[in-house]
Amino acid sequence: MCEGHDHKGVTLWFTGLPCSGKSAVADRAAEILKERGYHVERLDGDIVRQDLTRDLGFSKADRDENIRRVTFVSKLLTRNGVIVLTSFISPYIEVRDRARREIGSFLEVYAKCPLEICIQRDVKGMYKKAIAGQIKEFTGISDPYEEPVHPELILETDKETLEESTARVLAALKAGGYLE
Repeated sequence: MCEGHDHKGVTLWFTGLPCSGKSAVADRAAEILKERGYHVERLDGDIVRQDLTRDLGFSKADRDENIRRVTFVSKLLTRNGVIVLTSFISPYIEVRDRARREIGSFLEVYAKCPLEICIQRDVKGMYKKAIAGQIKEFTGISDPYEEPVHPELILETDKETLEESTARVLAALKAGGYLE
């Protein structure tokens, strides 16, 4: 038995358009949870693609495989009492629903933000390239994003501060019995 908390694991699955605030909120929530002594792992698109899914591109098949691997890792961590915070665009309902079924202990967190705000926030200029046709199959521009139907939590990241969104994530964890 490890020191301190012996609590049940859960995966918080942050989904939303590119630049909708998924990673920012997940990072902040992870920081606070770690400070409180919880076992926390962050799985983020960029990190995962450097290691776990380096062999994959951005076709629909490759993106689905990317999420399949992330789901597998999340399931292992969750069943070992870890709070997993993933942030992936994961634009397809079917793929997110499969993650929910596989992982079991699962909270879908929708970072809802209007496309024009996401475009304004885009420091890497990805939207600009997608609009110009330089990036193919870009979610929100040339590829669909299917909004969650029944997410456990909707964060309106254009209307809430980072701290407000983070507080709502922590409240959802507490309400679900994942925090003391």
